[in-house]
Amino acid sequence: MNTRAFLSIPALALCALLHACGGGGSSGSTAASPQQASAPETASAAPPASAPSSSPSADTSVPQSTTPNVQAVRVVSTPTNTRNMLQTSVTICVPGTDTCQTIDNIQVDTGSHGLRVLASALDPSIVLPLVAGGSQSAIVAECAVFGSGYTWGAVRTADVRLASQVARSTPVQLIADTAAGNAAQDCSQSGLPMLTASSLRGNGILGVGPFAADCGASCAASALPRWYYNCVSGNCVAGALAVAQQVTNPVANFASDNNGVLIELPDVPDSGASAVAGTMTFGIGSQSNNLLGSATVLKSSSSSGYVTTDFGSNQYGSSFIDSGSNGVFFPSTTLARCGVWYCPSTPQTITATIRSSSGAQSAVSFTVAQSTALFGSGNFAFDNLAGAASGGFDWGLPFFYGRRVFTALSGRATPAGPGPYYAF
Repeated sequence: MNTRAFLSIPALALCALLHACGGGGSSGSTAASPQQASAPETASAAPPASAPSSSPSADTSVPQSTTPNVQAVRVVSTPTNTRNMLQTSVTICVPGTDTCQTIDNIQVDTGSHGLRVLASALDPSIVLPLVAGGSQSAIVAECAVFGSGYTWGAVRTADVRLASQVARSTPVQLIADTAAGNAAQDCSQSGLPMLTASSLRGNGILGVGPFAADCGASCAASALPRWYYNCVSGNCVAGALAVAQQVTNPVANFASDNNGVLIELPDVPDSGASAVAGTMTFGIGSQSNNLLGSATVLKSSSSSGYVTTDFGSNQYGSSFIDSGSNGVFFPSTTLARCGVWYCPSTPQTITATIRSSSGAQSAVSFTVAQSTALFGSGNFAFDNLAGAASGGFDWGLPFFYGRRVFTALSGRATPAGPGPYYAF
């Protein structure tokens, strides 16, 4: 869920700075982990309001597509007044059964990997099996660090249903699961606790980034701080965990259409839009509705998922395309700031070039508007909202409006070769 500036996750107004993920970590986890590309960030434009409801309603549930590999997504007003928060609904089932529940207000995040859902959003009838720890009495818990804070909870298995696809027996994180007890001390020092609907800005995060597991080989080889823990009677100690048991990108576990995702959102006016409806299509080149066409393919790092952004006279190698960030975050010494957000007196057109080590590149022009005017409009979807960052370039949700943006899974075959890569 790496989300950014609203930080949806970089959260609160600090988020935009985060990019803690360094080279591939779930928001700020650890540079030692090659499997996480970015952290969700979200910078808040207004103080949190009441927590989102976990119950489906006409205002919060995302309409489901009738196309087998297409998941409906949308940006709408939220109880926490978070702008540019891309959300969907996810159906979670007890493995191998039809005991299921659809959870709304789940953020869609191409900057992290795996499904994380608040335990409080699940009905008591949805009893998901725990992933066993290193000893017979231990359970596995995870600390997931994002630009906006951290989540803590037990790792359990679930059948995850999206559109007509099913990711069977997939490890997920159940946030604030009482089975995991309180967060380990090193985890609780990782920023703001995102353990409730109001602090998380929703009921969960669906990480559909460029890797299958959220940590990968590093966590399988050794115990890393702020990752996985073996917990016995509330005492949690960092431990190694096999890749197959780590929190997993559900797309990687689909029987088909499992090599990446395509997110399509319409363009929005300069003043923003009150709501936007779009789609997340599973698979790349596997169906007539997910062909690459003329998209420019930008290979990303196989260890971090990063690409390079050339901006001004600088090259930012820690760059990523992240639907979980609610703004475009980049360094600027000339744009006026209002807190974490840029607020030039008149809209400014910015040009940068995204490129990969393969030599492919794409020039991108975008506009930065006055953040205070955007927030005052009452709208929730903006393609010209930007904030400050240091050392990297976070192409957040504004980048997605008016584009077809592909995120290819590492090692999976596609018509353009194996991932990881972005294409648009």
